[in-house]
Formats: sequence, C-alpha cells, structure tokens
Amino acid sequence: MTYLDLVNSVLRRLREEEVATVSDTEYSKLIGDFVNDAYQNVESAWDWTALRSEIDITTVAGTDAYSLTGFGVRGKIFDVLNTTTNTVVYQENKIRNNQTKAFTENARGVPKYYHISGIDVNKDAQLILTPTPDAAYAIKVYAEIRQGSLTNDADEISVPTQPIIQFAFAYALRERGETGGQSASEQLIFAQEDLRTAITLDQNYHPDETTWNVT
Repeated sequence: MTYLDLVNSVLRRLREEEVATVSDTEYSKLIGDFVNDAYQNVESAWDWTALRSEIDITTVAGTDAYSLTGFGVRGKIFDVLNTTTNTVVYQENKIRNNQTKAFTENARGVPKYYHISGIDVNKDAQLILTPTPDAAYAIKVYAEIRQGSLTNDADEISVPTQPIIQFAFAYALRERGETGGQSASEQLIFAQEDLRTAITLDQNYHPDETTWNVT
C-alpha cells in the first residue's frame, strides 16, 4: 500500500470522504500525521524481514569513517563482517575506540572493531573502524534499514499495513472522540492484537531469534 492508500483507509473508517492527495484538506493532513506516527511505531516494534538489508563497504587505506548509505539514523546493525579476511568485526563503544586510537597512536591494520559515530550530510550514520584500515577490505554490514517518515502520496510501505491502519485509526478516534460507538481505547486493543499477529507471522522466518536457551 502507499501513503495515500493508508490515509484513505483511515478516512473511510472515520466515515470521511477519500482524498486525491494526502495534503488535500487540513483533516487529511492530520490523518497523514497519525499514519506516520503509527508507521514508525510498527516499524520499530520488530526487526521486520522486509527491512533487512546488506550494505557493502570497501575500505581505503588511512580512512576509518564510512557512511552507511541509506541507513539513516533509525537503522539497526545485526552483524559486520570483513569478507576479505573472513573475520567478524566486533562492536565497541566510542570511549573504548577513542582510547584505542589514542594509546596506539592510531595504528593501522586489519579492522577488528566498529562503532557508530555521528551522521553525514545525507543524515546517514557513519561507521568508524578500528584499527584504521591499512588496505582495501570488503566490509559487509547486515542491517535493518527503516524508511523513516512518509512524505509522498506514492511512498510504498514495506512493513505490514494492517497494524498501521488500526493504530492510526485509534489515534484519530482519540483526537475526535467515539465513532460508531467505538472508543480509542478499544481500538488500541485491536491495533495491538494486529501488531502481535503480524510479528508472530514474521517471526516464522527467523525462529532462531526467538528461541531462548538456558546456559
């Protein structure tokens, strides 16, 4: 579904006229805001299969900072691998990274650690590698890339749309009061149930991520 489809779906539930564009009326703009609120809520609720992606980086000798193109600031990193050396690049915090570089005079070598530090001009997060690469290495970043705010009518939705519609409807009911005898609190229960169902279905693709072992 598109951003416009979602807005019109909520408008129909509110017994309002559909619109040709999200910005058609002041009320459709408000519903668009509710859809965006619901969208980011659903998007952040689970590591959706549809949002999982790979980002490839080729390092340059002497350069430690690399932009994660398309990652934005709401993404999530699952794993970072050096496929040139077939080794894992482990996450470390910024303080440890600063200490490592200060105490070793920024020694160069095969990247062993990474951390996220700041954003670039495109508002994508930057990956910092330690040690600073001494050659060209192929780094593969396995991540979840979240889309962020919907802005254009034709923006496509990758995550399940039913929970988005139900949450946006609940937010609209809370703003205007009951519609057809249904309260916002009742609608939120329906929305949460739809979200749980969507997550359960998506979990089937990643059973190892929801299996806990006692050690």
